[in-house]
Amino acid sequence: MANSRDYYELLGLSKSANAEEIKRAYRKLALEYHPDRNKSKEAEEKFKEITKAYEVLSDPEKRQAYDQFGAAAFEGGAPQGGGGPFGGFGGGQSGRYGPFTYTYSSGGGDFGGFSDPFEIFEQFFGGASPFGTRQRRPTYSLRISFEDAVHGAEKEVSIEGKTQKIKIPAGVDSGSRVRFGEYDVIIDVKPDHYFQREGYDIVTEQEIPFSLAALGGEIQVRTVDGEVKLRIPSGTQPHALFRLQGRGVVHIRGSGRGDQYVRIKVAVPKNLTKRQKELLQEFDSESQKKKGWL
Repeated sequence: MANSRDYYELLGLSKSANAEEIKRAYRKLALEYHPDRNKSKEAEEKFKEITKAYEVLSDPEKRQAYDQFGAAAFEGGAPQGGGGPFGGFGGGQSGRYGPFTYTYSSGGGDFGGFSDPFEIFEQFFGGASPFGTRQRRPTYSLRISFEDAVHGAEKEVSIEGKTQKIKIPAGVDSGSRVRFGEYDVIIDVKPDHYFQREGYDIVTEQEIPFSLAALGGEIQVRTVDGEVKLRIPSGTQPHALFRLQGRGVVHIRGSGRGDQYVRIKVAVPKNLTKRQKELLQEFDSESQKKKGWL
């Protein structure tokens, strides 16, 4: 471990990174370097490195030890559980049952919403897990709408021939894990054509006419809670971003919710009437006298 790279550097993070940033960085790199997806010679070793880094930094106690003593805190027989995060490689199981696709996950830490760092690939790529064959909990994948993810929902499903109801809490995202009796349910959220989610924030685009951007006014904007009024200041430029505080996604843990950001697109008319052209020419002529209208 003496020559191992800094764990924060491996994940592309600063030492002040929070838990959500650590999880997001790991999942991005894990998808890039998983050996079933990346066939380069370096991919497997890189995947092991980033997974080890995540296993330490995602655990508050291990992270504290790492920040104080570095990687040496986990050498020389330091307890890792089952011979460390790379011990006992074997095969995973996946399949389909009713409305679900499923994998069997080991009872361990939370690796980006999955019980082991390879389980994410069983869900997304159908690949076998190279982790150990310890006793595993049945894990199912349930696809839900964006609206259900934001507001929460109760879903009726059939598991092993039994019809059961699963309560989905508000604020879940793709990869979120819901524990349900003897099973774990991994959430897969369908993309929405209008709302784009960034963590607990929501980003939308709103097209407005050129005249409204120049003169200002009010528009109606869709949010996950319904329509609200948004004031457009005069002189609003294309790609301007407006914040609707507290109009984002409910925090699944703790209180509060994110914001909604509205990105403005200014529509330039393609077919002008003769009178409209005359008015714009007058406008341009008047602007020239004022040495520019921008």
